Amino acid sequence: MSTTAIARLLHLCDTIPSILRDIDEHSFSQIPFPDKWSKKEILGHLIDSATNNHQRFIRGQFQDLPFIAYDQVQWNEKSQYQHMQTEQIISFWEAYNRHLVALLQLIPAENMMKKVDRGEEEPRTLQYILEDYVDHMEHHLRQIIQY
Repeated sequence: MSTTAIARLLHLCDTIPSILRDIDEHSFSQIPFPDKWSKKEILGHLIDSATNNHQRFIRGQFQDLPFIAYDQVQWNEKSQYQHMQTEQIISFWEAYNRHLVALLQLIPAENMMKKVDRGEEEPRTLQYILEDYVDHMEHHLRQIIQY
């Protein structure tokens, strides 16, 4: 199991919410271009990612090669993040990821080698999915807070 990836995820939960709360509402909700997401929608995308990866972390342990893919644009659009309260989105992002940290700490190491089909070129282990999840999150959080 990747204790490093889990530690990175916990660190994000401990540090990012206060940074996000310091972004003014106008900046958080502004859509930079018609085909780009606002910071609010990017954070919503990370919630959608958490939702789908949560399924992968669970179903991947007991189903033989489950297929769990999703259309990120449709998920974001139908989730209506742009029309929700920013605080609700930030709080939910934090709570959901803290839940995933607790779950991931309890997954047996041998289960992290089980695979899930994400609709890509090849199935990936839960270990790979965890590391990719945190990398993906850090990438998008940098977009939001513009390191």
